[in-house]
Amino acid sequence: MNVSVHNYDESKIKTLSSLEHIRKRPGMYIGRLGDGSNQDDGIYILLKEVVDNSVDEFIMGAGKRINITIEEDGWVRVRDFGRGIPLGKIVDCVSTINTGAKYNTDVFQFSVGLNGVGTKAVNALSSHFRVTAFREGRFASADFAQGVLQSKDEGETTEKNGTLIEFLADRELFPEFVYDPKYIERRMWRYAYLNAGLKLYLNKSLYYSANGLLDLLDKELDGENIYAPIYYKDPTLEFAFSHLDSYGENYYTFVNGTYTSEGGTHLSAFREGILKGINEFSNKKFINTDVRDGIVGTLAIKIKEPVFESQTKNKLGNTEVRSWIVNKVKDAVSSTLYKDTAMAERLIEKILRNESVRKELQSVRKEARAKARKVAFKIPQLKDCKYHPSKEKPSKEGEENMIFITEGQSAAGSIVSSRDPLTQAVFSLKGKPMNVLGQKLALLYKNEEMYSLMQALNIEESISGLRFDKVILATDADVDGLHIRNLLLTFFLHYFEPLVKLGHVYILETPIFRVRNKQETIYCYSEKEKVLATKKLQGRGSRQLAVETTRFKGLGEISPKEFKQFIGPDIRIKNVTLDSLSEVSKVLQFYMGKNTPERKQYIMENLVPVDQI
Repeated sequence: MNVSVHNYDESKIKTLSSLEHIRKRPGMYIGRLGDGSNQDDGIYILLKEVVDNSVDEFIMGAGKRINITIEEDGWVRVRDFGRGIPLGKIVDCVSTINTGAKYNTDVFQFSVGLNGVGTKAVNALSSHFRVTAFREGRFASADFAQGVLQSKDEGETTEKNGTLIEFLADRELFPEFVYDPKYIERRMWRYAYLNAGLKLYLNKSLYYSANGLLDLLDKELDGENIYAPIYYKDPTLEFAFSHLDSYGENYYTFVNGTYTSEGGTHLSAFREGILKGINEFSNKKFINTDVRDGIVGTLAIKIKEPVFESQTKNKLGNTEVRSWIVNKVKDAVSSTLYKDTAMAERLIEKILRNESVRKELQSVRKEARAKARKVAFKIPQLKDCKYHPSKEKPSKEGEENMIFITEGQSAAGSIVSSRDPLTQAVFSLKGKPMNVLGQKLALLYKNEEMYSLMQALNIEESISGLRFDKVILATDADVDGLHIRNLLLTFFLHYFEPLVKLGHVYILETPIFRVRNKQETIYCYSEKEKVLATKKLQGRGSRQLAVETTRFKGLGEISPKEFKQFIGPDIRIKNVTLDSLSEVSKVLQFYMGKNTPERKQYIMENLVPVDQI
């Protein structure tokens, strides 16, 4: 390799402007780009950064309404009625890094955007960006293109005080992006729940909560809770929680209005405070797992200088928040239980049931582990990969590892032969897994296949031990394959719901048809794609070519050489998401429960003739 070491001089040193740096390294500021098909895609981060600024105005007592419009062509407009950016600083505030009032805690006490980057990133990553500020009968505006100032204007106005931000995400960076309404709606409701009294209008639809996190918890519980929620609120801390008759624990945590999907020090302190509060009231020494199993909680804190583990703010790192959160939660929980003895009795009963189940499981676990050790040191159905993320070294964007859960040896053989052994593992099911709906946790240890799957994922003790970034269900695109997919989803939702909630579970999409002539091959994922591909490859008029169409009945019919491209860089996977915890039990009961006549009637009423598909 010939590398010159003599041409390293002053001409090789480059200094990028702050906005040029954002465009060159967008992942450092918004996490990922994407096309809008994933809730963490960049276009949603851009929208969030702008709305966050408007919500900060409400938090500081200026403006109780935010109008948000998202056009079909991708244009976004956010108008708040806060104090408005000082007119002489609108250009600096949206284009110069480390400029903004959020460094001044007299003006913004509990802001998310302390790093002064948010709106600048939106500006830099937009093909068109316009900011207009209204203050005391005057306005000032500025237009930008890819972060570069194009024009300015100012004058008199009759508009109410506030700020209007308009932007169009740059299609050079976000090609063919589309805002998904369900992701936007979820974000709007979070803003509403976190800011009781704030009215958000999205394309004229109102999002409003009068009771804050209590409303969010009630929505998630949907009346299935064992006792009335324990609720507390002061200027810097708000929380609510109750228990369901289910496994696992679920929390929705926020810092200064931002959803921290990975939790952090505030969540660990919250859990510790609940345990201490219950033990103080009951004068017992319950352990954390018995207290937490079945819990659903919401938590929001406000701190002046939040430290997040990334720009996208998924996890809080401030250690100094622990002690005051633990003490406030402990005192609030014990005080509430002393005041409501009926509630306290139901809560203690739930914890005692959890304790009983745990003790029953101890002997079953011991027996299952001993049996597994006798069979083999390795999990027989697992073809592992070499790389696994850890807390010390988490995966980077685009470098995640994954495990494919597939049915039968033939399908597993195709994936094993074509996979990347560094980052892709395969777990092959021997047959259809059991329908676990309504089954006790002990079944996990008595069923060899379920136990092996749990061990392969390393989620027995905690979801945090998960050895893979993505758990991908790879089943055939036929009735049996879809049934196995539903059984696996039931398994995860019933026993390991947080795995789905945190976005680790995916569905692999593989082609149903292969359409080809002598010159070209097209793989089709639907009947519609097949029709279009056939027309394309046939040609027109007298020059029509012979076209061969193959229907893949199962994954095992796809050759390893072909399969490699379907699980390579262009892999098609769909993330399994939860709209609401309260919907999970209803959906599982309907599709997987013992209500066969009801399901049969539903199928009969919703059958679609083949010629209409």
